[in-house]
Amino acid sequence: MLAILTALIPVFLVIALGFLLKRYDFPGDTFWAPVDQLNYYVLFPALLLNTLATADLSHFDVWPMAGAMACGQLSMVVILIIGRRFYPMKGPEFSSVFQGAVRWNSFVGLAAIASMYGPRGLTLASVGVAVLVPIANTMSVMALTRYAQGASSNPIALGKLLVKNPLLIACAAGITLNATGVGLAEPLAVTAKILGSAALTLGLLAVGAGLRIGHVVEEKWAVLYTSFLKLIGMPILMMAFCLAFSVEGLPRLVVLICAAVPGATSSYVLARQLGGHMELMASLITGGTVLAVVTMPLMLWVFG
Repeated sequence: MLAILTALIPVFLVIALGFLLKRYDFPGDTFWAPVDQLNYYVLFPALLLNTLATADLSHFDVWPMAGAMACGQLSMVVILIIGRRFYPMKGPEFSSVFQGAVRWNSFVGLAAIASMYGPRGLTLASVGVAVLVPIANTMSVMALTRYAQGASSNPIALGKLLVKNPLLIACAAGITLNATGVGLAEPLAVTAKILGSAALTLGLLAVGAGLRIGHVVEEKWAVLYTSFLKLIGMPILMMAFCLAFSVEGLPRLVVLICAAVPGATSSYVLARQLGGHMELMASLITGGTVLAVVTMPLMLWVFG
């Protein structure tokens, strides 16, 4: 347990630093939006591209790991739809709860995995990004369209969303370069490594800067419900599928961390764009991130 805490505490301290910087308006409110864009469109894709293009995956059978992640995430979708019968809420509110339980904070996940398991773990985590990000984006847009807007999902719009996602583009390019044996030329690999090295630090700072403490208490029941599903239910689901698919060793630990991280801060942006409940979404992200300080070490201790 002490080793787990030692590895995770720096991750949450960087998040806390981001919160304090934003709280005291340093270096200014206009700083954070460009940082988010830079990280999302340049730095994080560079990290994924370099990791996947240069990775040696011959020592791992990644398909059972990918299957466990996908099945766990899709099972949560089913649980949420069934759970709405017992915990009724309006459409926009449900769409925010849906995002809070299904989407995952890849910045926190990759930072924790890099801290605990090094480059090999980061490689497997990048495979996780390639699996979880398209499912999370597709399901979240469908939920927002159906429950927040009261309209049917447009397959063409969904396809455009996925095709333009910079994380998916980087994953697809990295996997293609690796599978074909082309790889990255040394100057490009070094450039991508330099850019990627800044991604996790800035990403964690941005997570902290995006926290909004004020409304969490007002939405406490929704926060507790969503956080239970995301921080405890999702790890249980994915560990069950790891058992079913015989996923062991480092791949199972990587799946566990990807499952145990809080919801994605980008959920707020999607809620704003597609008519979700933005204030509730902000509370769910904040509450889940704070609670993850306790639940992530607990899940790693129980299942690790």
